[in-house]
Amino acid sequence: MAIVILLILYFRGVFREKHHYQVRNLPPPTVDNFAFTVACLSDSYITAGQVAGFWIEADQIYAARLEAIRKAQKVIQFETYMMTPGRRADEFAAALAERAQAGVRVQLIADNYGSQSMPSGYWQRLQDAGVEIEFFNEFSWRDLTHHLKRNHRKLLLIDQHLVMIGGAGISDEWDGLQTHGSSSPWFDYEIAFEGPLATRLRGIFLQHWMDAGGIADLALDPLVLTSEHEPQVIITPGEDPSYRDSEIRSLYQSLIQSTQYRLWIASPYFLPDPSSRRVLFEAKRRGVDIRILTMGKTCDKPFVHYTSRELYGYLLDGGIEVYEYQKSMMHAKAWLVDDHWVSLGSANFDPRSLFKNDELNISTSEPTVIPEIEAFFQQGFANSYFVNRQDWQRRSFVERLIGQFCLLFFWQL
Repeated sequence: MAIVILLILYFRGVFREKHHYQVRNLPPPTVDNFAFTVACLSDSYITAGQVAGFWIEADQIYAARLEAIRKAQKVIQFETYMMTPGRRADEFAAALAERAQAGVRVQLIADNYGSQSMPSGYWQRLQDAGVEIEFFNEFSWRDLTHHLKRNHRKLLLIDQHLVMIGGAGISDEWDGLQTHGSSSPWFDYEIAFEGPLATRLRGIFLQHWMDAGGIADLALDPLVLTSEHEPQVIITPGEDPSYRDSEIRSLYQSLIQSTQYRLWIASPYFLPDPSSRRVLFEAKRRGVDIRILTMGKTCDKPFVHYTSRELYGYLLDGGIEVYEYQKSMMHAKAWLVDDHWVSLGSANFDPRSLFKNDELNISTSEPTVIPEIEAFFQQGFANSYFVNRQDWQRRSFVERLIGQFCLLFFWQL
């Protein structure tokens, strides 16, 4: 019994040395050196690019991706975490196969765990059409713990100039499933960029391509420096993070500490670590309007929802507002910092995104996208339950039990 207790405490991180990300006097988002400062602190890249499109929910997201793929003339590079059999996967495969047969070079990285339900015949049809496929972090008995690290990115690169990122995998689940309690589409988005950032992101894609066993032929795919006179963007790759070295954690905590009056965060799996909770409370004490948009009871991982709810007491006591989306699964990951910066991409505010998965976020101050993201949040809040302490305290015994049990494995969630 003693050994079991010690193992539980070990995996909970009780014996881990606690580190707090402490920075003082971060520049506000309005000053010229804000982007450079945040990039330096989070091992990010500063480049340039402009927003070329923004879409909400499954029909718009998948239509935009397919249109971009069908217009490709030279190269398509795509990596994703989740792929499941169904209509969306079949449409995606047909579009890729058509372009490959037309002479477009197509490279696909699928996470080995996230795509495990796909039949072998699906991959064979793509390969027969000329699509190059690699699987991220295939299972190996040589290093069982390393298999826990996943590629959670969703990145589409078209013809070396168009970039699309968001939260949606290749799955019918984003259309809404009754098994998750609702047939409404998942609340998610896709955003497109054009400009010099495409070269940076192609380099990041090729690193995963080589890690998965592919060959990066720079004669076919040269990385060429282009002029960067367009709006600034910060690319945070979140590559192979650890508890001591997490680019995404550094990015998020830098944004929290620099915000002046508003911080709205969307994260379905909302499990901020103690250090992140501390800087959230500090920002709230400065008078920042902090609102959290997260998943409600209609979700794909109820045990994570219950675990997240166990942390609400700390947040509510600190005056932080929590909104649980009601219509369907809320899957978007987005940060709105004052009226000046947004950070978008694949990273949740949880231990897995901060310390285990390979993630990808793009942050921008382009004025045209700020109202789009603000409206996205307002739509989310309008379709959410605003959590109050009285109702939270009345949650069921079973919910509390599941949440408290899963908190034992907080650092693994």
